[in-house]
Amino acid sequence: MTKREQELRQNVSDLKAAAQAFHDEGKYEEAKAKLDQAKAAKNDLDNFLALQEDFKELTIPEPSNKGAQMKGEPKDPKNEPKAEYKSIFFKALRGHKITESEMSVMEQFKAALSEKTGEDGGFIVPEDITTSINELKNTVDNLEQYVTVEPVKTLKGARTLERRADSTPFAPLSEYGNPDALAEINSPKFDRLPYEIEDYAGFLPVPNDLLSDTDQALEAYLRRWLAKKSKATRNSLILAVLNTLTKKTFADYKGIKAAINVDLDPAFAQVAKIYTNQDGFNYLDQLEDNNGKPLLQEDPQDATRKLLSGRPIVVLSNKTISTVVDGTAGTSMAPFIVGDLKEAVVLWDRQQLSVDMTKEGGNAWRTNTTEFRAIEREDVTLWDSEAVVYGQIDITPVA
Repeated sequence: MTKREQELRQNVSDLKAAAQAFHDEGKYEEAKAKLDQAKAAKNDLDNFLALQEDFKELTIPEPSNKGAQMKGEPKDPKNEPKAEYKSIFFKALRGHKITESEMSVMEQFKAALSEKTGEDGGFIVPEDITTSINELKNTVDNLEQYVTVEPVKTLKGARTLERRADSTPFAPLSEYGNPDALAEINSPKFDRLPYEIEDYAGFLPVPNDLLSDTDQALEAYLRRWLAKKSKATRNSLILAVLNTLTKKTFADYKGIKAAINVDLDPAFAQVAKIYTNQDGFNYLDQLEDNNGKPLLQEDPQDATRKLLSGRPIVVLSNKTISTVVDGTAGTSMAPFIVGDLKEAVVLWDRQQLSVDMTKEGGNAWRTNTTEFRAIEREDVTLWDSEAVVYGQIDITPVA
C-alpha cells in the first residue's frame, strides 16, 4: 500500500468517526455534513485505486532469463522477481482483472507450484480465513429501560421524599362544638434521598495500521463493543442496589401471587412485572393447572412474552442475574423480583456514554495507535423499597 493510499484511507476513517460522534451526541446536521465529506473522501479513494489498476494494465513486465529464451530453453521461475509474482497472485485473489502479460507470468510458475512455500505457489492456495468480524450472538440485557433514569447536572444532590405513613381520619365535631377542641393532626414527614455521581471509564488502544489496512468497519464495531460494556456497567449497578433488599423465600409459584396480592400496595401491584432469569422462567413455563394446561398465559399484545396472573414476565439472561446454587444445602434459588422497578430504583445520569478517540494524546503518538476512551458518569440508588419484592424459589428438581 502506497503512502498516498494510506492517507486517503485514514481520511475516510477519520471523517466517518467524526460523523458517528456527532450522531451519538444528537448533532444530526453536523453528522450529515461530516458524512457527506466522508462519502466524497471515499470517492477520491475509489478513483485513486481505479487509476492504480489502470496503470498496472499498461505495465509490460520485462522478460526474465533472456539468454535462455534465445536458445529456446524454458524459463526458470525461480529467477522471476518474487515481489511481482506475489503481487499478481494477491491481485487475482482480490478479484481484480488479470492482464495477458500477468497471466503469462503465472503460467511460467506452473511447473514449480507447491503448497509448501508461498513463493512456489502457496500464495494461490486459499486458506479458510475471513477478515469479517463475526459477532457471536449473545443476549445483552438492558435493565436501564425498566428503572427510572433522571438526568442531573451536578456531581452531588438529593431529592425530597414524603415519608410513607398510615392515613388517619379527622376527629368528629358536634354541630356547635368548641373550635378550641379541634384535635391536632400529625404533620407530614419528609426524607432526603442523596446521590453522588461516580465516573466509570476504560480505554482501548488500536494500532493505526490495523485501522488503515482492514477492510472491515472496525471503528463502528469497537463503538458497539463499548456500548455493550456500558450496558454491563449499568446492569451491575442496578443489580447491586436490588441485592440490598431483604430476600423473601417463596415456597413455590404461589408465593409470587401472594407478593402481588398482599405484599405490594395495589398501586404497585397493578403495574407489576415479574423479573426472573432463564432458570426461573423454565420453572414457571413447566407448571400446569389441574387440567394439564400451562399455568402461564400468552400475552395478547406480545406473542413472545408470557403472563402469570396477568403480569408480564421479563426473562433476563442467567449471565445477567444468576441462580444462587448452594452445594452444601442442595438448593438452587432462582430470583423472582416482583413489582414496579421504575418506582423502586433511580439511575442518576450525569452524562450518557461518551466515546472519544485520539491519535496524539496519552501514549497514542509514541506507539502509533488510536486510543478509544469511554466514560460514563452515574449513580444508582433505591427510591422506594416497598415498590418491589425480591423473592427466591428453590427450583432444584425433586429426586
